[in-house]
Amino acid sequence: MIEFEHVSKEYPGGAIAVAEFSCVVPSHRTVVLVGSSGSGKTTLLRMVNRMVDPTSGRVLIDGEDVRERDPVELRRSIGYVMQHGGLLPHRTVLDNVAAVPLLTGAPRRAARSAAAGLLERVGLDPALGRRYPSQLSGGQQQRVGVARALAADPNILLMDEPFGAVDPIVRRELQRELLQLQSDLGKTIVFVTHDVEEAFLVGDEVVVLEAGAGIAQRGAPAEILAHPANEFVRDFVGADRAERRLHAVDMDGRTVAVDGEGRTVGVLEP
Repeated sequence: MIEFEHVSKEYPGGAIAVAEFSCVVPSHRTVVLVGSSGSGKTTLLRMVNRMVDPTSGRVLIDGEDVRERDPVELRRSIGYVMQHGGLLPHRTVLDNVAAVPLLTGAPRRAARSAAAGLLERVGLDPALGRRYPSQLSGGQQQRVGVARALAADPNILLMDEPFGAVDPIVRRELQRELLQLQSDLGKTIVFVTHDVEEAFLVGDEVVVLEAGAGIAQRGAPAEILAHPANEFVRDFVGADRAERRLHAVDMDGRTVAVDGEGRTVGVLEP
C-alpha cells in the first residue's frame, strides 16, 4: 500500500507543483492519476521512488516512510516504466531486461533466462533479446520497458505515460496487455496519463487532478462518468459529449448501443 500524507512540492522561485496532496493507493490495485500538463501527476509518481522528495509531508510504503530507505535500493525494488522506454542503447534487449536482477546479485545465467521468459510474457519473441533497442519498433521498445520493470518481481509498478509515444492501434494493444498482466500478477500500480480514455480503461480507480495536484474527484471510472463532482470534472472527462450518451435500440432482433449522434458503438448481449 502506498500512502501520500499531505505532500507538497515547491521548486526554487516559488513554483508549486503539488500542494497538500493526500491519497491512499490500495495494494494490488491500479490507481490512475489523470490531469492536464502541469497538474503535478508525474511529480507525485516520482515521490514514490524518491526521484523527487516532497518539500513537506510523507510518502509511505506499507507504513514505512520512503525517506528512511536508501534511494538506490528503493528504486531497484520498484518497477518503473516511462514514456520512451528509457532503455540503455548500448546493451542488448536481454541485458536491458536483466539489468536490475544482475545489479542485485542474481547469477547472470539465471537473470538472462528469466529475462527471456519475461519477453515472452509481454508478447515478444525471445529471439529479439539479441537485438539492440534501436532495432525495435516503438511498441516493441515499450514492451521491453514493461518486461524490465517486472524483472525484479516488484510489488509496485510506476508507469509514467508509458504508452504515449506509440500509435493509437499499438497503444490499445499495450493497454489490453497491461490489463492481462495485472490480472495475472496483481501488482500495485500507479499509472500517470493525460488521456482520460486510457485512465478509464486501465484504472480500478481514477484520480482526476487540477492544478497543484488538487483532487477534483476520485472514484471508479463508472462513478466519475455517471456522477461528475463538478463542472471541471464534467468538462475534463467529456461527460456531456455525444459519444458518451448511449441508448439501446432494437435492430433486427438484436439490441445495439447507439451514441448521441446516432452511431452504433456496440451490441448488447442478452
